[in-house]
Amino acid sequence: MTMLHDRLAATDSPILDVLAERWSPRHFDATAPLDEAALQNALEAARWAPSAYNSQPWRVVVARRGTPQHDAIVSSLIAFNQTWAGSASALLVFLTEHHNPEGKPQPTALYDTGQAVAYFTIQAQSHGLFSHQMSGFDSDAAAAALDLDPHFTPTTVMAVGALGDPAEMTDVIRERETAPRARRAAAESVLVNA
Repeated sequence: MTMLHDRLAATDSPILDVLAERWSPRHFDATAPLDEAALQNALEAARWAPSAYNSQPWRVVVARRGTPQHDAIVSSLIAFNQTWAGSASALLVFLTEHHNPEGKPQPTALYDTGQAVAYFTIQAQSHGLFSHQMSGFDSDAAAAALDLDPHFTPTTVMAVGALGDPAEMTDVIRERETAPRARRAAAESVLVNA
């Protein structure tokens, strides 16, 4: 838990504690079981994320450590992510449905999926379940390995679990985990403030 407090965001304005505490660790406890109640709570939060016309154009694959699906997802990751993500209690693949069942395009599907992922992440964090989202994976390889319906596109892979022992981190991971947290100032992100 010490690492969590060390990673608290230095915000310019007050924000909810759960948001300031959220960070994306790369050191998971390779022996900790998945907190199933926290997972279900986070999936429920994702369920209630807003979406255009309530289309809910996302699905999720949950693959627990030790399953063939978990191994398949690890294999789809870029080399660096493979060095640490396999230790997570579970790997989740969030999928986007870019066309509705009638074949009509859903132009906000990716945005809506992102909202579901964000809701999941914050709810998980509030229950002590840490997560790290990854874009560094081969979407086609993941889809093939999981035998997904072609109208679902893997959008992000998320490692989920308990924090690992900081003493067991590699030097490369330790450097990334202890680097200062930084973000562009909020004022720089607001292009028009009329």
